[in-house]
Amino acid sequence: MSKLIGLLTSGGDTPGLNAAIRAIGKAALNKYNMEIIGFLDGFRGLMENRSINLNSRTLSGILTIGGTILGTSREKPNKMHVGGKIMDMTDVIVENYEKNHLDALVCLGGGGTQKNAFHLQKAGLNIVTLPKTIDNDIAQTDITFGFDTALGIATEAIDRLHSTAHSHHRIIVMETMGHRAGWLALGAGVAGGADVILIPEIPYDINIIAESILKRSRSGKKFSIVAIAEGAISKEMAHMLKPLFQKLKSTENKEEKAKLKEEISDLERLRSNNTLRLSRELEHLTGLESRVTILGHLQRGGTPSAGDRLLATRLGTAAVEYIDQNVYGVMIAAKGKESKPVPLDKVVGKRKIVSPHHPWIHSARLVETCLGD
Repeated sequence: MSKLIGLLTSGGDTPGLNAAIRAIGKAALNKYNMEIIGFLDGFRGLMENRSINLNSRTLSGILTIGGTILGTSREKPNKMHVGGKIMDMTDVIVENYEKNHLDALVCLGGGGTQKNAFHLQKAGLNIVTLPKTIDNDIAQTDITFGFDTALGIATEAIDRLHSTAHSHHRIIVMETMGHRAGWLALGAGVAGGADVILIPEIPYDINIIAESILKRSRSGKKFSIVAIAEGAISKEMAHMLKPLFQKLKSTENKEEKAKLKEEISDLERLRSNNTLRLSRELEHLTGLESRVTILGHLQRGGTPSAGDRLLATRLGTAAVEYIDQNVYGVMIAAKGKESKPVPLDKVVGKRKIVSPHHPWIHSARLVETCLGD
């Protein structure tokens, strides 16, 4: 008998989601004679049993479209807003999975989606996931779809900011997304020729950054571009956060955990205006005008790049092949030129961050890019 696959997109929208939906749908329909339905608005749509039939007509013409035709949300199966309360709706989701006679559920999403999908796997569902996020921070995969498009947008932004920075002899500080991982700021900074790159993995010293900019100024270069990830932190902030995270990891006491999480949240709230604060401090220390550009959601909107379309198509078709082989409880990862299934328990709770010895870091230092350390 032909299999019936359920499909949903969860978390933030990302370029390449529709390309992945199309790849899964067309491979399932045309090659393996499977049926496929898409649940609307992530795990919430599965809980509410809202779906559409993904047929050849539905899948036609969506390859180049940004966002997701299925809609998305950040709702979690075990912590869902229902009637003004937060409730565990796992049992309802399992019931709807069975009610629809699904043989497998494919979840497209980032780190949070991998965790939620793993939760449903433990509840007895046949789960396959695909890694998507512009942050490129999902463990066990070389790259995530969405990253290449965002990288191109951020790089183009730096290219455009060069002209205004040069014309007005200014410091231009450009913020990218990347709360815990600096792949986007680092990649765009290197590709766009930023003079300073600041990422969460390398805490910075404001005085080192200011001196680097002043050195450029003294040599006749009257402008500087700073590419900063939204999660970049100073050495002082890192020094305060590190012992709190260590205590949180080691303690088993619930009350102490709650107190530590509150302390960490209070400190991390100070990071919300970090880029603006950094800009003001650089202006004071260097005597140069400083302006801020925050790319925000611009980075993950619009038409996906060719690279993301290829990656999403490659991973999407591979997912259907593994479902045909009854391989479940896995994320389909990009490994070199191949697509490989990785058990979800090796993905969940882990994050791929920038190593201090990564080739991009090495190259940045060789071209005299200041990393703030």
